[in-house]
Amino acid sequence: MIPPRLWPLLPADIASLSFQELRPGVDIHVLHEAADGARAAILRYEPGAVVPAHRHEGYEYIYVLEGEQSDERGRYGPGTFVVNEPGHTHQVSSEKGCVVLILWMRPVVFL
Repeated sequence: MIPPRLWPLLPADIASLSFQELRPGVDIHVLHEAADGARAAILRYEPGAVVPAHRHEGYEYIYVLEGEQSDERGRYGPGTFVVNEPGHTHQVSSEKGCVVLILWMRPVVFL
């Protein structure tokens, strides 16, 4: 049996993670990547950041840790858990910036 991998996710620990640019204004720290394309990551949005319209080929799970994230369906603050089903399309933004834990079951397709 493979032992579990554990990562601290307290705000102080998140601040010390190393991030890389995913898109302008959005940085990523990958926690796990699987051969089938599934990924778990921490995303950090700068104020005003936008992720352009994209479609989900698999489920996407988002847990907002800090700040607020928005899409066409609404605004999501700390403690909000968002589920986007396969085939869902949206554009994501953060007016004031945010940090989210995100799980992609399959890669997304930018439109």
